[in-house]
Amino acid sequence: QVQLVESGGGLVQAGGSLRLSCVASGSFFNRNHMGWYRQAQGKQRELVATITSGGMTNYGDSVKGRFTISRDNAKNTVYLQMDSLKPEDTAVYYCNANWNLLASKYNYWGQGTQVTVSS
Repeated sequence: QVQLVESGGGLVQAGGSLRLSCVASGSFFNRNHMGWYRQAQGKQRELVATITSGGMTNYGDSVKGRFTISRDNAKNTVYLQMDSLKPEDTAVYYCNANWNLLASKYNYWGQGTQVTVSS
């Protein structure tokens, strides 16, 4: 089993910054993709950013140029640096880890951390 624990959410004013962290524990494949997704109230969950074990990144259009995803494989941790925050970034942010191994797909989610950006 894999556990993902997020931290770093909170309340911040527009234009401010926050840094989210997600620590993975348990049995998982090192060649995994990790990422952040978010879900605002009344909306579907959407991609924020993903990063492969080799460091390749992908970002949702709404956060490009403002958010930076990174990972420390030695610490099994993925980070999301969020700068120039906007009220529309308000959402619950979820950490995700996924990988394919042989014929099986694995996909895990954290419990989420609330980010609120005030105007």
